[in-house]
Amino acid sequence: MYPITKYSFDQAKRLGVTIKPSKLKNKKIDIFKDDKKIASVGGVKKDGSYYKDYPTYIKTEGKEKADKRRKLYKIRHEKNRKKVGTNSYYADKILW
Repeated sequence: MYPITKYSFDQAKRLGVTIKPSKLKNKKIDIFKDDKKIASVGGVKKDGSYYKDYPTYIKTEGKEKADKRRKLYKIRHEKNRKKVGTNSYYADKILW
């Protein structure tokens, strides 16, 4: 189970949603609005480990590396991350 960080809980609160560890084996977080699931985000590798996100990079490799990875993530997902309500939007806002 993915250990959701305070950063992600705070970001979710800003968006007016709640988050819980995902019940899907290939996702990190399920996102809820008014107790209704609206998205599942965050990747899980085939071996069961998690792809890193912004707070994970800060914790494991420092803020400077995390900031570089965040910038690259935002460039890579530029097309979809701004569409409000999409999985990509929530991944961007909550995990990055």
